Amino acid sequence: MNDEAAMSLAIAEAVKALGRTHPNPAVGAVIVKRGKVIATGFTSPVGGPHAEAVALQRAGAKAKRATLYSTLEPCNHHGRTPPCTEAIIRAGIKRVVYASNDPNPIVNGKGARRLEQAGVEVKGDVLRAAAEALNQPFFKAMRTGLPFVTAKVALTLDGKLATSTGRSGWISSEASRRVVHQVRDLIDAILVGASTVEADDPQLTTRLPGGQGRNPLRVVIDPRLRTSPKAKIYDTRQARTVVVTRHAPTSPKARAFVARGVEIWQVPVVKGRVDLSVFLTRLAKNGALHLLVEGGAGVHGAFLEAGLVDELMLFMAPRLFGHGGLTWSGALDVKDPAKALEFESLTAERVGPDLLITARRKR
Repeated sequence: MNDEAAMSLAIAEAVKALGRTHPNPAVGAVIVKRGKVIATGFTSPVGGPHAEAVALQRAGAKAKRATLYSTLEPCNHHGRTPPCTEAIIRAGIKRVVYASNDPNPIVNGKGARRLEQAGVEVKGDVLRAAAEALNQPFFKAMRTGLPFVTAKVALTLDGKLATSTGRSGWISSEASRRVVHQVRDLIDAILVGASTVEADDPQLTTRLPGGQGRNPLRVVIDPRLRTSPKAKIYDTRQARTVVVTRHAPTSPKARAFVARGVEIWQVPVVKGRVDLSVFLTRLAKNGALHLLVEGGAGVHGAFLEAGLVDELMLFMAPRLFGHGGLTWSGALDVKDPAKALEFESLTAERVGPDLLITARRKR
């Protein structure tokens, strides 16, 4: 078994941890000896053992003189768990192959150096792009201090979010809505604006077959606290919920929300809009590395205008609303075509009768 084949297996292990490890990355590990896989592992929920430690425990004494493959450079520091490098050295691993350096400043390069100092052969950059693609939110947070932002939109073929009367109903199909719940199960936080709460009264929970699924942190952008504290989204028995506003938690308007267990995040407001960069920085510090923005148009426009959208998920339904319909990108108003927001890496797939288009922001 060559290095690429073994690393592919490690990446498959990492996939099993997606959505369950924040604020840690989802990592996969495989231990190979004499061409055969003797153990595998993936990152446990926060506070539990890392992928390498899981694989080493499963391999036991067989790990001696074997090769360990990891999708991320092994850590060399004491956090919630002991350093993986020390466990690797104690187990007698002969060779370590990893896909990508850990961008965390307290790790970056130090894990590889510690292993080399202990006489372990080390090789990096094996299937690096594929491994990093799994953990883009983690890599962005480590490099910028901001979470990865995905804008999810259900829209018509002519780009409308609602009719001229403001009605949207169900634009996308049931098949598309199932996909959205699968995405919610994997991300850390989900966000809507006050207008969406008032118009739709959403729960923003994850509803998968059999009652499965994890509810992400729910966030409402409501600068003036105009939404009703009795709205469904403020039932904190279902999920942790935050309101981003200009009001302090102790203000009279905030008390009804606080009484329901809702967290009030006071953020500077400029011209009626919250400072999204300040909010996103706080979100990342709270361990939420992947934010799903579900609207409405004003919120999408604000994130786009601020250059804070990393990815688009556009569920296009085979319908037309016409010129009076509400455009999903809100107040975004590009005057010069040369300055248009550009996206790349477009993919398209059928989801029931709809078309799901995904794209990444061109940097």
